Amino acid sequence: MKVVILAGGLGTRLSEATSIIPKPMVEIGGKPILWHIMKIYGSYGFNDFIICCGYKQYVIKEYFANYFRHNCDMTVNLADNSVQILDNHSEQWKVTMIDTGMNTLTGGRVKRIQKYTGNESFLLTYGDGLSDINILKSIEEHKKSGKTLSLLAYQPSGRLGVLEIENDGTVCSFLEKPKESGSWINGGFFVCEPELFDYIKGDNEMLEYEPMQRIIQKKQLHAYKHNGFWKPMDTLRDNNELNELWNSGKAPWKIW
Repeated sequence: MKVVILAGGLGTRLSEATSIIPKPMVEIGGKPILWHIMKIYGSYGFNDFIICCGYKQYVIKEYFANYFRHNCDMTVNLADNSVQILDNHSEQWKVTMIDTGMNTLTGGRVKRIQKYTGNESFLLTYGDGLSDINILKSIEEHKKSGKTLSLLAYQPSGRLGVLEIENDGTVCSFLEKPKESGSWINGGFFVCEPELFDYIKGDNEMLEYEPMQRIIQKKQLHAYKHNGFWKPMDTLRDNNELNELWNSGKAPWKIW
């Protein structure tokens, strides 16, 4: 299965860093959060990535185009301009980077990469969230549900979209950023069937709004309840907290 990562937004709430680089390239422990997300999927054997680029996409493209040089020791001989690679810290990743537009919304970004996923199930996540989710178990539950779309459902202290979930895991309502806390929220880490594209009408739709509401109306949204670690990187404070976890050697998402 291919892994699609949404990495094209402006990241305005992390403007201290995103005025220079796109949000998915903001570092945790010296590596972009995008790298950490890809390592999670790679740990489960999913190494074929499609990155939905937009804002400052050239930074992401440059990073992977020169990944080998960013992540290995080398000797550069300035006399003849030769480069000798001294070791190999590369990954078994295939990375396709697609320009999905500067102002395209999340649903539109997904719609734009349809031709790259083929008529197959695929994985989808945001480029700014980390979790110790068991990817294989989430896929297994998705297949059992028979739904078009599954998402990670999480119970934080709460500031994101609330899900109302029936006993069999079917999502019957979704409310983005309610005032209440302690409810199940959308944590991303989706498992998708190709029918998902039929629910997205164009560039100006947020996946979390109109398309998801259409899916809910058809009772085609399944929730994978996750009680482990999940955290988005929305603010500088979030970035600091994630760096503290990494530097302490206690990063729950480090499963590799």
